[in-house]
Amino acid sequence: MMRRQRGVALLIVLLVVALATVIAMSMAERLQLNLQRSINIQDSQQAYWFGQGAENYARVALLEQIKQADGVIHGGQPWAQQGIRYPLPNGDIEARVTDLQSCFNLNALHNPDTVGTASSPALRDAFKRLLNTIEPPENGEKIPDYNADVLADSLLDWLDKDDTPSGYYGAESSEYESRTPAYRAANNLMVSKSELRIINGAEPAWIMQAMPFVCVIPDVDSLKINVNTLSEETGGEILHALLGENFSLTDARTLVAQRPADGYKDIQDFLNEAEIAALNLTDEQKGWFDITSSYFLLSSKTRYNDAQFAMTSLLFVEQAEQVKVLRREFGGPL
Repeated sequence: MMRRQRGVALLIVLLVVALATVIAMSMAERLQLNLQRSINIQDSQQAYWFGQGAENYARVALLEQIKQADGVIHGGQPWAQQGIRYPLPNGDIEARVTDLQSCFNLNALHNPDTVGTASSPALRDAFKRLLNTIEPPENGEKIPDYNADVLADSLLDWLDKDDTPSGYYGAESSEYESRTPAYRAANNLMVSKSELRIINGAEPAWIMQAMPFVCVIPDVDSLKINVNTLSEETGGEILHALLGENFSLTDARTLVAQRPADGYKDIQDFLNEAEIAALNLTDEQKGWFDITSSYFLLSSKTRYNDAQFAMTSLLFVEQAEQVKVLRREFGGPL
């Protein structure tokens, strides 16, 4: 009888020891998990603050360069360098600044005074000409002329305040409500150029080809193109679109490539170029061009240990006195 009781007691002791071992292992595993979670949070926070530091540095450096250049902004200045990388302890920062006045601001087609029309017929024609000018990549599809007309008119309706289709090819909420999933026209200024993908007339086969040529400056419905910062990849098409059919795409690309290395010092110097002067531009067309910029997009990517952080910041230079952050987007471009 005593032997049997001793065996039961031994079994209970073994069960208790086993249970205590399981609990201890579970606690150790949970402690390790919490520790790793804390490390990940700490690393993510550090990567975030690296991004904030990149933004603050860009604001200070951009303002200083603008002051030194007396307001003249051009692509040869340090801010325009591509692929800037700063090594840091256990991490790094990659940053790129883009001039938002070197692309076609879609909000410029908004007319606050008259619904259903562009701010000017000339600007609407320029946007359509830009779409028709864009060359497709290898094995890509050129933007059809019909789609360019549909997209141009539908974009006017996306921006205006009424629900009446404009032109021959416009589209309002009634068109979008019939789709799956249904949605409505914004009837307001755009906040991101990605909206262009859901506007009537846009097709997945070619819409991404248009993205490098266009941009959106939130709450700004005017067009000011800095001729000094137009890139050789997109500047020719944009100039050709704005200057008209009498100024060929080849001539536009040549003009962009042969600009002064430190940019035009005065917009009149650009307008006095023989090829431009011969066009007899209207005052409206002349007003589309400038040699300075106020809106920039900072794209930054930071890394600290295994944590990564991406942020885009919309920067506004206010009268060469300060640089404000108008918008931030985490994880992707604006």
